[in-house]
Amino acid sequence: MTQTDLTLIVRRTIRAPVERVFAAWTEPAHLQRWWGPAGMRCNLAEVDLRVGGRYRIGNEDPTGAVVWIEGEFERIDPPRELIYSWRIGDAAPERVTVRFEPRDGGTEVVIVHAHIATPPARAQHEAGWHGCIDGLVRWLDEGTAT
Repeated sequence: MTQTDLTLIVRRTIRAPVERVFAAWTEPAHLQRWWGPAGMRCNLAEVDLRVGGRYRIGNEDPTGAVVWIEGEFERIDPPRELIYSWRIGDAAPERVTVRFEPRDGGTEVVIVHAHIATPPARAQHEAGWHGCIDGLVRWLDEGTAT
């Protein structure tokens, strides 16, 4: 295994239809309401939802420092799957696959984050993804998501 062969899989079933969860993941106005690891907030979300289109998300910490995540969409299969590159700063690109699978009136979100450089980076991504999914669940449960 090389240092960029690390992969992380996070899955969670959410009580919302697939279309609603996919929209929450791909529409900038929605992303800004729920995206971000614990303790951070999304201060900007830009999404050009087409193959070859780019996205950019700003994670702002309590001090005002911003971590930028950006990449390019490689595959879009609404409302079932997204595959995109993932880059933070000058780090080597990683790849994220998000599947939205119908489950008994809800949606199982399966995130496969691949090509992670180091075990500490994998641990940070795992905490970040769990924080993001927690935020998505809270936002959808509030009933403000359309």
